[in-house]
Amino acid sequence: MKSILLPIVTAIILLSCPIFTFGQSPDLGSAANFALFTSVGAVTNSGISYNTKITGNVGTNSAPTITGFGNVDGQMHYVSDPASAQCAADLLLAYNTLGAAVPDSTIGVVIGNGDTLPAGIYLMPGAASLNLNLFLDAKGDPNAVFIFKTTLAFSTSANAKVNLINGALACNVFWKLDGAVTMGSGTTFRGTIISGGSISLGTNDTLEGRALTINGAILTDQVLIYTPIGCGSPILSGPVPPALASTACYALFSSIGPVTDNGSATFVNGGGDVGNNGGGLTTGFDPLKLTGDIHSIDPSTALCASDLLNVYNYLVGLAPGDIELLYPAQFGHNLVLTPHTYIMLGAVTLTDTVFLNAGGNSDAVFIILVNGAFSTSTYSKITLTNGTQAKNVYWKIDGQVDINDYSIFNGTIISQGAINLQTGVILNGRALTGVGALATFAMTVNTPVGCGLTASPNIDSVFSNQTVCAGDSLSFIVTATGTDITYQWRKGDIDLIDGGNISGANSDTLTINPVSVSDSSSKYNVVVSGALTPNDTSMNLSLTVDSSLIINSAPINQIMCGGDSISFIVNATGSNIIYKWRKGDIDLIDGGNISGANSDTLTINPTVVSDTASNYNVIIQGNCSFNDTLIVSLTITPTLTITSTTPDTICDSGTATLGATASAGTINWYADSTGGLSMGTGTSFVTLPISVTDTFYVDATIGACTTPSRSAVIALVNITPTITTTTTDSICSINVATLGATASAGTINWYADSTGGLSM
Repeated sequence: MKSILLPIVTAIILLSCPIFTFGQSPDLGSAANFALFTSVGAVTNSGISYNTKITGNVGTNSAPTITGFGNVDGQMHYVSDPASAQCAADLLLAYNTLGAAVPDSTIGVVIGNGDTLPAGIYLMPGAASLNLNLFLDAKGDPNAVFIFKTTLAFSTSANAKVNLINGALACNVFWKLDGAVTMGSGTTFRGTIISGGSISLGTNDTLEGRALTINGAILTDQVLIYTPIGCGSPILSGPVPPALASTACYALFSSIGPVTDNGSATFVNGGGDVGNNGGGLTTGFDPLKLTGDIHSIDPSTALCASDLLNVYNYLVGLAPGDIELLYPAQFGHNLVLTPHTYIMLGAVTLTDTVFLNAGGNSDAVFIILVNGAFSTSTYSKITLTNGTQAKNVYWKIDGQVDINDYSIFNGTIISQGAINLQTGVILNGRALTGVGALATFAMTVNTPVGCGLTASPNIDSVFSNQTVCAGDSLSFIVTATGTDITYQWRKGDIDLIDGGNISGANSDTLTINPVSVSDSSSKYNVVVSGALTPNDTSMNLSLTVDSSLIINSAPINQIMCGGDSISFIVNATGSNIIYKWRKGDIDLIDGGNISGANSDTLTINPTVVSDTASNYNVIIQGNCSFNDTLIVSLTITPTLTITSTTPDTICDSGTATLGATASAGTINWYADSTGGLSMGTGTSFVTLPISVTDTFYVDATIGACTTPSRSAVIALVNITPTITTTTTDSICSINVATLGATASAGTINWYADSTGGLSM
């Protein structure tokens, strides 16, 4: 019976425990959709809400609210929400799966400092921290998995960074951290954090991954967090766009209301039609600036009004959309949106910039539903990135639309209120309203291709200025629309050609690989040509190439005296150099006798014996590389002390033995009578015959170190007295005689032969 039961029990255990093999990522389930989530705890953002930018869901399965966040490119899920309950279950399973993963390497509790690690499962045996740079090297394998585990707390230093190289992906990096997680400000972290404690992200932190915990609060403060792509994550395409039908023929249109211009509106390539279907006239437009027609109540406008109502009703039917942006008044502030249907339940104010990121899918659709009025600040922007096209962006707005001066707006506006396009506005799209006046003032309309329109080249987006390191690869990418598009990248006025480190000079992507310092320039641009003129040229882009960090001189070993000041100095060149002095593996900090712990000069003043060490070193990090200097030593000679014995008292022309001891080193003797010249060495000293009181001094030396001052030893000298006697009296037998004598010093003593020399 026992032999049968044992295999059964073993099978049950194996089936009930997660099985994890090297190179396998844990299944996150629905937790993969969350950027921030806690099963038990609150989720709070501190600081300025719109300075925290999150792509991914945010949730808690215990707290009733999520506080302090502005608009998030994701859904908010709270306790009692089925999505929160499911995420909590899926997260616990992933947590246990990682817990069962057997480490194949044990590393230190301080990681980073320029280290490079291959794929694997790593154990950090204690409270762990990340310092400076950690490089995760996939060695060309996009499926390489990195797992880091610790059962205690985890922290990062300020500006620490997890770097992915040679094909490593953030979606394949996992951090199972059972204790509290605390990130220093400016940290760039990559991978999914699955914690058993609280998680705190500091100011200006960037997380390409997720912060998930089964038990603990989550706190953020002005951070950038976005869920990683790849590893089978879906490519977002957004909702199905509306069928514009005849409305695609119009650049500006009102079903009921006048359409007016002050005579200075510009239409790129002649634009589309302009018109209205009642409630006023279409006036003020310069027909010479239009290739389309100007309409006022005709069959075309009647058809457009009907089709526009169908478009509007279709967009209304998409409510409540995928994501609700909870703070319409805070719309903008560099918010990043991905292909979805968004809804804002109130009047919207656009401040600064909104980025629409297609993630490389040029067919991705964005629909924004606004249940209220829409206005912008001056110089506001809707910016298209990573393949987004203006023709795939739609704005359903239920109130008045005011696009303020010098703003750049992308997409087709479908409104149920008046539309005002102010001076200097660039509209890459259409402005169409079912009811209300439409007015334009010295603005530019660039209508997307449609209704038989043929577009000349238009540059929708260009990658921004770039700063890279020598030896890296970079790409400038342009997104352009038009017919029969061709490209010519230039450096200033000089056309680039493929060859050497240049490729794609005649495509939408210019690649320079590897980059050298000579490639630095502020004049990269691209000319986009098409079937229609004029050609469109991007503004100049800059490329800054940083040279590698070079250590010109390293610190040298030093031997110093106790109480002196020493400096270790290193000289390095490079961009944005950061220094960190250490004693062994322990970072030094300014305070006490230490200064310059984060500079090129480490100073210790005053030195003490405990500063002696053979492993002082400095980590130097720049934009492009890092280095760890040679280890240097510091030897501190202890401060010398002297103890002198009580000096002898001697007679005139006699000798005295003086004594002194020192804590270390050699004792040196001096005397006033010698003018301070050395008279000998040793712990004792015998004076020469002397006839006056003299002061002797001692100091001690060891190596180059001498006692700070000399100690005095005074030898007291008694001068030998002289005697002067008076004339001896002549007396008779038995009579009294008076004898006299004087001495130069001391007490006179009398003696007589008759007493045998005894004192009288």
